[in-house]
Amino acid sequence: MNKKNYFDFSNKIVLITGAAKGLGAQIAREYARAGANTIINYRSAKDEAEQLVKELNQFGSSLALQADMTNKEQIERLIENSKQHFPKIDILINNAGIYPQKAILDMPEDDWDKVINSNLKTVFLASQLIAKDMIANSIAGNIINISSIEAWQPAKLHSHYSSSKAAVNMFTRASANELAEYNIRVNSISAGLIWRSGVENDWPEGVKRWQQRAPLGKLISAKDIANACLFLSSDAAAMITGQDIKVDAGISSLAYF
Repeated sequence: MNKKNYFDFSNKIVLITGAAKGLGAQIAREYARAGANTIINYRSAKDEAEQLVKELNQFGSSLALQADMTNKEQIERLIENSKQHFPKIDILINNAGIYPQKAILDMPEDDWDKVINSNLKTVFLASQLIAKDMIANSIAGNIINISSIEAWQPAKLHSHYSSSKAAVNMFTRASANELAEYNIRVNSISAGLIWRSGVENDWPEGVKRWQQRAPLGKLISAKDIANACLFLSSDAAAMITGQDIKVDAGISSLAYF
């Protein structure tokens, strides 16, 4: 009896937004290692995106496509350009976004709008347009929205960011409800404090506080988030939709954090 490999993504096409570097790039790496073909979306980091494509081509076919994901026409162009290389898009990872800090009393209206557009409008537009393409091609698709535990517990100076991520989680539930009839599943991942090079020096007190309070005592790695993406878009999660999965070393299990 042959065992099914739920995490074999051969012949799957994955689009990751904001994927030239950081978390998005690591998500792309893990999908490529699992056999998927990858579309690396970038807004301005062309050199990083093209370098990542060279790295991923050892595993399968990869493509870098520029688009500002707040712009509907540019997303439509991205989809059209992707069709020159791949016949479909099976999985969309909505990762593009920004993470600024600003006090409510000092926040210009433009700062608020920029965060809402970058973190929420991108998810709406990409989900709408890619879902239409999935439906047109009879694809049993997956959409995964990268959110944050700040959607559940806001941090100081992040009112715009926390609000945008809370909205992403609700949009996940709403779109999962509407797209289920087309066999498209939608889930989100609320990430905890993700390790990056230099974070211990940039925010030593925050890192120490996290390590002391998180039940597992560790920061989250980008690979941890990528693995959650692989699971949610696999057949192992075939009956999971409209859910938010917290990848946070257990910190959200506390009464407050």
